[in-house]
Amino acid sequence: MVAEKITVDLNKPLVFQVGHLGKDYEEWVHQPIVSKEGPRFFENDFLEMFTRTKWWVIPVVWIPVVCWLVTKSVHMGHTVSQVALMVVGGVLLWTLIEYTLHRFLFHIKTSSYWANTLHYLLHGCHHKHPMDGLRLVFPPAATAILCVPIWSLIRLLTTPSSAPAIFGGGLLGYVMYDCTHYYLHHGQPSQSPARNLKKYHLNHHYRMQTRGFGITSSLWDIVFATLPPPMPCRKSS
Repeated sequence: MVAEKITVDLNKPLVFQVGHLGKDYEEWVHQPIVSKEGPRFFENDFLEMFTRTKWWVIPVVWIPVVCWLVTKSVHMGHTVSQVALMVVGGVLLWTLIEYTLHRFLFHIKTSSYWANTLHYLLHGCHHKHPMDGLRLVFPPAATAILCVPIWSLIRLLTTPSSAPAIFGGGLLGYVMYDCTHYYLHHGQPSQSPARNLKKYHLNHHYRMQTRGFGITSSLWDIVFATLPPPMPCRKSS
């Protein structure tokens, strides 16, 4: 007797359905539905509210925190030029974190019920509905949780006076990442480098999901040899 293939009802809340796909989840989640109308995640309205975030919330929440952190390093004795260098270093550190998370966590292969469910909440939903404008940026609560281990690591590896500025730079890099990510999906850049970056990112979504993990830059894709191959040229008739 052949087992009936499990399907997902897109008209019902998705989060607690996708886990049942098992090994088929990987194939299902990488078949995008290009619609600006995002799916419902939870039956409960309170939980559903926390899954939707407007893009402008990110700079409004985190830029004041960045300013406070940078000012703290200045007050602890560093010059403005020293702090500026630390901030740049923090931004560069974020680009590596961004690449690492995207490649090794957001694109981890799953098959069990809870692994599928968590992956869908974390990143799978974005690949399934890439134009869902309210689920393109990280909710501030999720970002705050991610900040804890990063702050702890920076504090461990740097000095008490430089850690705030470096972490502030990393947080600024994150804000740039989330705003850039939103723009690459919903903006219409007409000039480089934004136009090329949009093509680069959409190539990751619609052509080759196992390459091109950088969002704000292709730097680490170059370093770690995960650049996608060039698009084939069309022959003119």
